Amino acid sequence: MDIVKAVQYYTNRIITDTSSMKVLLLDRETTPIISLVSTQTHLLSKEVYLVDRIENRQRDAMRHLKCVCFVRPTDASLQALRDELRSPKYGDYYVYFSNMLKKSMVEMLAENDENEVVREVQEFFADFYAVTPCLFHMGLEPSTHPLFAEGHSWNPGALGRTVQGLSAVLLALKRRPNIRYERNSAMAQRLGRELDYLMDHESSLFGSTGGNLTQLVILDRKNDPVTPLLTHWTYHAMLHELIGITNGRIDLSHVPDIRPESKEVMLAQDQDSFFKQSQFLNFGDLGVSVKEFVDSYQSQSQSHHKIESISDMKRFVEAYPEFRKLSGNVSKHVTLIGELSRLVSQRHLLAVSELEQSLACNEQHGTDLRALRALIANPKIQPENKVRCVVLYALRYEQTQGNAVNELKQLLSSNGVDADMVSIIDVMLRYGGARERQSDIFQNENIFSRGKNIFKGLQGTENVYTQHTPALAIMLEDLVRGRQGLHWQERLPNLDPNARPPMLGNENGMFNQDIVVFVVGGVTMEEEMAVAKLNAKFVTQNVRVVLGGTSIHNSRTFMSELSTTFFP
Repeated sequence: MDIVKAVQYYTNRIITDTSSMKVLLLDRETTPIISLVSTQTHLLSKEVYLVDRIENRQRDAMRHLKCVCFVRPTDASLQALRDELRSPKYGDYYVYFSNMLKKSMVEMLAENDENEVVREVQEFFADFYAVTPCLFHMGLEPSTHPLFAEGHSWNPGALGRTVQGLSAVLLALKRRPNIRYERNSAMAQRLGRELDYLMDHESSLFGSTGGNLTQLVILDRKNDPVTPLLTHWTYHAMLHELIGITNGRIDLSHVPDIRPESKEVMLAQDQDSFFKQSQFLNFGDLGVSVKEFVDSYQSQSQSHHKIESISDMKRFVEAYPEFRKLSGNVSKHVTLIGELSRLVSQRHLLAVSELEQSLACNEQHGTDLRALRALIANPKIQPENKVRCVVLYALRYEQTQGNAVNELKQLLSSNGVDADMVSIIDVMLRYGGARERQSDIFQNENIFSRGKNIFKGLQGTENVYTQHTPALAIMLEDLVRGRQGLHWQERLPNLDPNARPPMLGNENGMFNQDIVVFVVGGVTMEEEMAVAKLNAKFVTQNVRVVLGGTSIHNSRTFMSELSTTFFP
């Protein structure tokens, strides 16, 4: 159950099934699908002479070359393919689609192939974005595929794209799962039904469910709106939260004094051993890890620079250009970690995060309110960070008598926070408030859960900045250990009411089990880490979990997506 390897398999088939020098044509969506799992160097080693976009009509004619096309079966890509075949620039065409083709699409291609240059048409199911071996997403950006139509309902285009992408994941992994969904989510249930219908309709592709030990669990982000709002302190999560990662690329052009070759960098486990080893390290351990690499080179070069901080490392890298050449990935990470350090200091994120964690994990209304008032009044704190903390307060204390949400909104306005930004507080309550959520994520909705929450607070914690555990992690741990079986059968019913509730495991251990978790409304890097840790923990029991979502959120993208639909 390795998502990256599944897409790499298809990529290698596409570029190696056709021998001799070739051109690879991609469309707007398949370009990042391929770039996430492959490199220009790898493509060149397989005789790919040129990579271009099929929409680009300014390409030179090279009839002596073969052409491999890998596109999504969309109207735009089919039109571009029609135009290409009417006036072919290459000798032979091998056409691969990232998902299922309708008969009418094949007929259309045949009608437009007047020059008889098409040699092959195939379906290769790489119709999703594979970020790491256990993380994928559908790339639903609000500008191209808005998720919501009105309230908690699917935009038809987003639903269709998600069904296509999720079916491709299952076909790439060669699984036909039992489907479960969160009972209170009409969107999760709708997605499950559409997918189930497709699997029945295309039974020749999906096969039967006999002896199947795969579970597809469809969750709704509204049941845990807290996780995407928090500042996370592991490397991958920090990069996405503070700088932003788009299809494996990080834009550093805004960083002060950045070198030209570092204005955009790529992150990929396959091509970057340091990132593979360090992606889940917390910020403190990360500095130690990269310093060990720099120290190693320093000893080889017999340099006597004193290196005690991230700033020292940056100066060392600048002073030794050959270090950048020999250890490009490490110097890249010195730059990234240096920028993270600058942003943490500039935005006073340690103070912000401490309050966030308190609001997410502990029930102490008076203390939280005093700290929040002080944070809002502090001119050094960014407006969006003030708003995030008030949103967390509003979600936690929504049903607490005498909560101060209105007072805090007025305090934000009086401290210069934009009215549209303040409105996010009501947006979040409409989206994921207590009436919408299925779970007691704060453990404060009744006397029994409040007692557990107080006891949890008395136990203390190793790190005040990493107290929070995503609800998804708790759910998976319970499922694979067989805990609270009746509770989870009630909360996550089978799509087929006649299906026997799956017995995932028991207190004595697990049998073989594959679990695909998909979150409508987007996943986070913290949840990715939880899944990776669970896979490592249960590796001997042969438990494998992959995580996907409509998108991968940081706090900014999460609030932005909701603000267009759940406005007050």
